[in-house]
Amino acid sequence: MRHEKVACRTPSKGRDGVTNIPKWKYDLVRNYILEMITDAGPQGIPFANMRGELEKRLTVEEAKLLGSAGWHITVVKLNMEVEGEIKRSSEKGPQKILLA
Repeated sequence: MRHEKVACRTPSKGRDGVTNIPKWKYDLVRNYILEMITDAGPQGIPFANMRGELEKRLTVEEAKLLGSAGWHITVVKLNMEVEGEIKRSSEKGPQKILLA
């Protein structure tokens, strides 16, 4: 049985590769990212805090099945930027993630 995959891209110039991840993992992390940004409010959430926040929110079973939370949060976040769902704050300093 084949599992549906999501082709994740990056907004970085010169990086045209695609990373395919299972759709259920993409959807799980995407939903948590949207929840984290909403909970953070209009100022957004620092990208540096997102892995820790994801790890707090995952159930024990989700964490076990997902694998590396840091890797997945990065891949899904970058694709969400490409898709126009989220954006990086334009202010100077550490990267903050906002709803687009």
